[in-house]
Amino acid sequence: MVFSTPIFMFYFLTLTLLAYYVVPRRGRNVVVLLSSLFFYYWGERNYVVIMFLSTAIDYTHGLLVERCKAKGNDRGARAAVTSSIVFNLALLGFFKYWDFIAGSLQAAGLTFLPVLDIHLPIGISFYTFQTMSYTIDVYRGDARAQRNILNFGTFVTLFPQLIAGPIIKYKDLGEQIDQRTCSTEKFASGVQIFMVGLGKKLLIANNVGMLWDSYKAMSPEQLTVAGAWLGVLAFTFQIYFDFSGYSDMATGLGRMLGFEFLPNFNYPYISKSITEFWRRWHISLSTWFREYLYIPLGGNRCAKPRWMFNLLVVWAATGIWHGASWNYLFWGLYFFLLLMLEKFFLLKYLEKAPAILGHSYTMFFVMVSWAIFALEDLNQLGRYLKVMFGMGGVPLADGTFRYFLFSSLPVLCIAALSSTPLGRAVYRSQNRAVQYVLCTLLVTGGLLVCTAYLVASTYNPFLYFRF
Repeated sequence: MVFSTPIFMFYFLTLTLLAYYVVPRRGRNVVVLLSSLFFYYWGERNYVVIMFLSTAIDYTHGLLVERCKAKGNDRGARAAVTSSIVFNLALLGFFKYWDFIAGSLQAAGLTFLPVLDIHLPIGISFYTFQTMSYTIDVYRGDARAQRNILNFGTFVTLFPQLIAGPIIKYKDLGEQIDQRTCSTEKFASGVQIFMVGLGKKLLIANNVGMLWDSYKAMSPEQLTVAGAWLGVLAFTFQIYFDFSGYSDMATGLGRMLGFEFLPNFNYPYISKSITEFWRRWHISLSTWFREYLYIPLGGNRCAKPRWMFNLLVVWAATGIWHGASWNYLFWGLYFFLLLMLEKFFLLKYLEKAPAILGHSYTMFFVMVSWAIFALEDLNQLGRYLKVMFGMGGVPLADGTFRYFLFSSLPVLCIAALSSTPLGRAVYRSQNRAVQYVLCTLLVTGGLLVCTAYLVASTYNPFLYFRF
C-alpha cells in the first residue's frame, strides 16, 4: 500500500483517522501501532515478523543500556549498544546485501556463498537506521529508555514514514510518542502538506518518469547526445519530486496525527555547490550519517589523512545504503571526490563566483550523478555516459528528441519552477485572507485532479521503496 493510491487515501487513512480521534488520548498510540502493522502487513505479509523482532530486540536493549548506565557499568552499556547495532546491521546486511555479495564472489569464481534470491523487505534501510539510533541515543543520554513497549512499537512502525523515511531519530520523536498535541490548525496544515506532496508525486514525478523510462529503454544506437541529457534531466526531476513528495506526504500525515517531523528537503536544486546540495538533499540521511558514523569516527577533529578516510567511509556507506549494486557505491564515491575537490580547492572560488556559474556547475555534476544512480547495469551505464558526452559518433539530436522535448516541455518547465522557492514566496507574500482562499482552492482542486489522475493512470512507481 502506497500513499498515492485510492485505497490508502479513501479507506485506510479515513478509518485510521476516525479511530484515532474517537478513542481516548491514552489509546491513540495503540491505534497508530495497529494501523501501522496492518499498513506494513499489506505490502510485506511474510516479513511483518521482522517488525516484531526488531521492536523486541531494541526495546530490551534500550532498557539494558539505561540500567547499566544507572549502575555505572559503562562497559555493559557499551556491550548492549554494540549488540543492538550488530543485530540491526546483520538484519540489513542479510536481506539487502547477501545476494549482492554472493553474486559478486561467484562472478570472480568463488562459489562458497550461495545466491538465495532473497526478497528485500520494504523500507528495511529506513527502519533499521531508526531503531539503531534509539539505543545510541539512550547511551549518550540524549533520550530516556522507553518503558512502554507499545509506545516503542509506535516509534518503530509509525506508518507515515515507515517504508521510505524520512529517517527519524528517537531523540527527535521520543517525547512526541509519549505526549503530543493535536489541533484543528495542525491537522489542516497536515492536509495541505500532504496534498503538496501528492501533487509532486502524481502530477510531476510520474509524468517526467515516463520520459526517463522511454530513454532508459533505448539502445545506444537510438540515443543522441541531446536525448541522453533530456532523459537524465527527466530522472533528475523524477527522483526529487518522487522522494520529496513522499517526504511531504509523510510530514503531512504526521501532523494529522499530532507529530512534527524535521524537514527532509530544502530546494536542493538551487544549490551553488555540491557541499550545499548535500545540506539540502535527503537531510535526515545526511544528519544520521554525520551523527552516528562521521563524528564517532573522529569527524574533522583529527589529522587530515584520517579526516579524508572518515569522509571516504561515510560516502561509501551513503552510496551502498541506497542499494546492493556497484553503481550505488560508485555514486557515493563520485560525491566523495567532488566534495574533496571543493573542500581543498574549489569551494572558495565558488563562493566568490556569480551565482549562475555555481548553480550551473552544481546541476551539471548532479545530473551526471543521477545517470550513475539510475542505471544499475554497468555496461548500460558506460554506454549511456558515452552518449551523454558525445563519444562513439552519435548525432547531437534527432526527430525523437525534438518530439519528446516539445511534448514534455510544459511539465519540465513546471518541474523547474517547482524546484525553487518561488511559489512559496508568492504564497507567503499574500495576506491571510488571500492565503486562505488560495489554499482552499489548491487543496480542493489538487485532490480532484490527483484523484482523476489515479483513476486514469496505471503508472505510479515509488523509487525509494526499493531502498
